[in-house]
Amino acid sequence: MQTTQRLSIEDVSKRVKEIGIVPIVRGNFPLEEILEIGDALLAAPAPVMEVTLNSANALEAIGALRSRFGDNMLVGAGTVRTAEQVDQAVAAGAQFIVAPNFDPEAVARSLAHGILHLPGIFTPTEAHNAFMAGCRIVKLFPSDVVGPRYLKALRAPLNDIEFIPTGGISVDNIADYARAGAVAVGMGSSLIPNKWNAADIISTARLLRERWAAGKKG
Repeated sequence: MQTTQRLSIEDVSKRVKEIGIVPIVRGNFPLEEILEIGDALLAAPAPVMEVTLNSANALEAIGALRSRFGDNMLVGAGTVRTAEQVDQAVAAGAQFIVAPNFDPEAVARSLAHGILHLPGIFTPTEAHNAFMAGCRIVKLFPSDVVGPRYLKALRAPLNDIEFIPTGGISVDNIADYARAGAVAVGMGSSLIPNKWNAADIISTARLLRERWAAGKKG
């Protein structure tokens, strides 16, 4: 088992923004495959994983990833919709929480645990409410139906809130989201499809990070 340290919300936020992409594992992957996906992401390197709770063996997988990778990989829980699920995810070892929705009780529970909570928002009102509840970073979801122009428009009046768009991000548009002001992006099936192989994950993650960096430079 790898050694692990407790990271603060600020530490986790900084690492997510430094990496720029949050790979998302969703589906009925066997546990051993999830660990192998982690190996590929670490090799890229894109050392962060979100395992959604509506995936098979999600809580077990989070614990196994933490044991395998220790401080070398950030491991979070996704599709966390309630305070009870926050408790379950944290008990499993999750270092951050991602939700498709904004639930004040779930946010409060995450903050009580000292865990970064990324709530799903879509409108300016939802973003503001999440911010007032203590979330300095929010997940813009689903971003594919609105695109980078919507993110740029949101950020104009809400420039003290940081956004992680999720949904429909690809190698073709990741730089556009970077230029629009995203602090990171969530990556699902375009990076980790159901029929995956390690070489493709490594090459795609490297290209994503390269184009993300290019977009950040303008």
